[in-house]
Amino acid sequence: MDVVKPLLYILVFPGFLFQFVFSTYLEWMDRKFYARMQNRRGPLYTGYAGLLQPVADILKLFFKEDIVPARADRFMFSLMPILGLAAVVTAGLYLPVWLFTPYNSFEGDLIVVLYLLSLPSLVLFLAGWFSVSPYSLIGATRVLTQLFAYEVPFFLALLTPAVVAGSWQIRTIAVYPWTSGSWWVIGIQLLAFLVALLTLQAKLERVPFDIPEAETEVVGGPLTEYSGKKLAMFRIQKDILMLVGSAFIAALFLGGFPGGLWIGGLWLLVKTSIVVFLLSVIRASFARIRIDQIVTFSWKYLAPASLVQLLVVLILKGNGVL
Repeated sequence: MDVVKPLLYILVFPGFLFQFVFSTYLEWMDRKFYARMQNRRGPLYTGYAGLLQPVADILKLFFKEDIVPARADRFMFSLMPILGLAAVVTAGLYLPVWLFTPYNSFEGDLIVVLYLLSLPSLVLFLAGWFSVSPYSLIGATRVLTQLFAYEVPFFLALLTPAVVAGSWQIRTIAVYPWTSGSWWVIGIQLLAFLVALLTLQAKLERVPFDIPEAETEVVGGPLTEYSGKKLAMFRIQKDILMLVGSAFIAALFLGGFPGGLWIGGLWLLVKTSIVVFLLSVIRASFARIRIDQIVTFSWKYLAPASLVQLLVVLILKGNGVL
């Protein structure tokens, strides 16, 4: 029985099964939002209102031929999809999706999740590197360049709610506005919230930060040589990364769960959906920028903005306002 509970936690809820189901729903919702903003209808026929279209797309890839390039490092080429998927699923286990403390929650789990969320980008770089393809190598280089651009602002932005709550534990930070009675702290972190949104969009490599996989320039970027079930695993990884990243931001900036078991969990899922909607708005509102522009934008605007927000919070904290 002692073994069954952790296995259910990892594989079912809030583990892989829950994350897969909810992430495919979020992808459907994202595609619907994006389509409506472009005066289209989006997924429509597979399942009710096209709800099962993301699942159908993934299943289709699983039945496609799985090809490994002759010059590629076969072992590392095959390991990368598994490693990336394992990283995002593990990160999701630390999120407080309901009232009770996550099974593996501890003081400092915020740093662990930040580390785990940086792994998918490194995995993409290595996937392109081990593919030994010109397009893959160019895409891999762009992934790494972009990672160095957005990772520091992302970390600084998420440091703000940790300073406000005086804790490195995600659950403690999430419930702080309600347990302290200082619900207004949500409003003073607006700048950090915006930086976190933009850097999450870059982490997901979505428009306008989809430079590594720009189809008109480098075909599929670091994933050019991937096909079949390996490509499907990368697709699942990206969906779950959107779920975990959005839920992470929702928990830290929008408060966790003011309510009981089901109300609190549902409330966090609603807030996660709101974050995904905002990501869809960003995606529909801008065109792709160049790699040098994202580096300039990150270090010239996002990093200073997150530092200013952190400084404001530290001043308020030092004066006893927080």
